[in-house]
Amino acid sequence: MAFRALMLRQTDPANPKAPPVAAVEQVDEALLPDGDTVVAVEFSTLNYKDGLALCGRGRIVREYPHIPGVDLAGTVLETADPRLRPGDRVVSTGWRVGEIRWGGYAEKARLPGEWLVKLPEAISTRQAMAVGSAGTSAMQSVLALEAHGLTPDKEGEVLVTGAAGGVGSVAVAVLANLGYRVAAVSGRPETEAYLRDLGAQTLIPRGELSEPNDKPLESERWAGCVDAVGGAMLGRILKQMRYDASVAAVGLAAGSEMTGASVTPFLLRGVNLLGIESVMRSRAEREVYWARLARDLPMEKLEAMIQPAALEDLPRLGAEILKGGVRGRVVVDLRA
Repeated sequence: MAFRALMLRQTDPANPKAPPVAAVEQVDEALLPDGDTVVAVEFSTLNYKDGLALCGRGRIVREYPHIPGVDLAGTVLETADPRLRPGDRVVSTGWRVGEIRWGGYAEKARLPGEWLVKLPEAISTRQAMAVGSAGTSAMQSVLALEAHGLTPDKEGEVLVTGAAGGVGSVAVAVLANLGYRVAAVSGRPETEAYLRDLGAQTLIPRGELSEPNDKPLESERWAGCVDAVGGAMLGRILKQMRYDASVAAVGLAAGSEMTGASVTPFLLRGVNLLGIESVMRSRAEREVYWARLARDLPMEKLEAMIQPAALEDLPRLGAEILKGGVRGRVVVDLRA
C-alpha cells in the first residue's frame, strides 16, 4: 500500500554539500524502516532542525532518499508494544526521527513503540503538533527552572529569548499562565501584539542584549530565563541574572560561542546554566512534559500560535525558519 510523503533526494550524489530536492511522492509501505508500531500520521510540524534538513544544511540528513519531519502525531494502526493499542492517539518527538530515520512528513510512519507517548485527553493530535519538540523543550526548560528554585513570587521577571519562535512562544504562554512576570525578547517589532496576547508583560528589543561587553557583571535583573538564542546574548544575560537564578539553555540560533561571557556570574552570584537536551529523553520523562502541558498551556493561546501548512509548503517554510521568518508553530495537515 502506498502513502503520500515529502521525499528528499540528492541532486548530485558526488557532492554531499549540494542541497537536496524535495517533492511529494507516493511511497510503498514496505519501504518503511523497522519498528513494532505503525502510525497513521495526522499532523506534523516544522522545527529549526527540519529547516536544516529541507535545505541540506548542518549534515542533519546523511542518507538519501529520506523523509524528514522530526515530530509526528496520529493514531496507532498496528503495534506489538504491550503499552499501546490500535486507535491510541500518540505523539513522537525526538529520537533522531526525521534525521537518521524516516520522519513525520508522511501519511504513515513505523517506529519503536517506546518512542511514542499516548496523548493526554485534553490535547488533540493537531494541538500536539502545535506543541511539538519546541513546546516540549519549553516545558522541560520550565521544569528545570522550577527544580532550581524558581517560583512566581521571586523578585524579577523571567526572560524568554527568541520569544516569537516555537520554543519561546510556548515558554511565554506557560510561564504567564503559571503567574510569572514574563519579559520577551524579539528582533521583530511586528510580533509585539502576538507576544502580549501570549502573556508577555515586557518587550525587550533584541539589540538591547545582542552585543557583548567586557563587564564581568551587570545589574541584577532576571529571576530566570529560557534562552533559545545562545551566542553573545546568552553571555550578556548570564551577567544580568539575579542571585541564585538559573538560565535554561535550549537553543543556539545566534551561534554556539558565548562571546563576552564570564565565569563571574557563577562564582559571585551562584547563577546556574542548565542545559536542555530533549532528543533522547525517556518515555517516562516525556509523559511528565505532556501532562504538564495539558495542565499549564492554555489551549486558546496555543491556537494563536498555529500557522497551517501542507506538505507542498514545507520547502519554502524550511528556508524561512532558518532566516527567523516563521512566527509561532507551523502545523502540517497529513490527513487525506
